Amino acid sequence: MRILAIDYGIKKCGVAATDPLQLIASGLETVPTGKLLDWLDEYLQREEVSDLVIGESRALDGVANPIQTEIVGFERKFRRRYPGITLHRQDEFYTSRRARESMLAMGMKKKRRRDKTEVDRIAAALILQDFLEERR
Repeated sequence: MRILAIDYGIKKCGVAATDPLQLIASGLETVPTGKLLDWLDEYLQREEVSDLVIGESRALDGVANPIQTEIVGFERKFRRRYPGITLHRQDEFYTSRRARESMLAMGMKKKRRRDKTEVDRIAAALILQDFLEERR
């Protein structure tokens, strides 16, 4: 079974998944937030998923960012829709910055590094990778 991760945003969400052995995290897609549950419906019909990891957004002082209210609402809907999938929170501190640094290290052109959809997808993979490393 796979583990999914979401870098939740007001407009768009980056989504990542592990391989079935839960060893490697890979960015999948960036989905408009309003269509995220529909996207998950389709994905979960094709793939078996045991867990969902959602990035936890906090300010430098540790206080929750305003988007947390949106995330909690999404979690409620998700739990009702998929009670068999375990939800987790993972600190997402600096994942967007780390995503841009990774893109630079991979040699991506500046135009592609500025593409927020690419950054969101990679940030979701970093959230998932951090989760996997903490579990080990």
